[in-house]
Amino acid sequence: MPRVSIYLNFAGNTEEAFNFYKSVFGGEFEGGIHRFSDIPVQEGQPPIPDEAKSQVMHVQLEIYPGYILMGTDAPESMGFKLQVGNNVYVNLEPDTTQEVDTLFALLSAGGKVEMQPQKMFWGAYYGSCTDKFGVQWMFNCASTQ
Repeated sequence: MPRVSIYLNFAGNTEEAFNFYKSVFGGEFEGGIHRFSDIPVQEGQPPIPDEAKSQVMHVQLEIYPGYILMGTDAPESMGFKLQVGNNVYVNLEPDTTQEVDTLFALLSAGGKVEMQPQKMFWGAYYGSCTDKFGVQWMFNCASTQ
């Protein structure tokens, strides 16, 4: 069955970020946390640098039914060049304004509030923030109750 997920790259703190998201949304990491040290040695490929072996190769967490958040560390020692941009938001559409307020408070703690949740001209309860890991979140609730 097809699905859509959001994939996030971090500069060495993926595990910390995903433990934070797990504390917000609950659930368990599907398949656990996979590390770069789990990659089998392949002929013709360079070995995994020692400093990258304990870093996260892949982790995933269902944050709403059918909505998966995935992530990885992006070690420069393996050729990654991480650039945090402003072109990706995780858009959450909770059922109630109370759930928006709760999730907003948790995700914005230690981060930056862009717009406090409020009723908007298009009829939704909307807000946005950037969490302490630089991930941008939008909240768009059709119910204003």
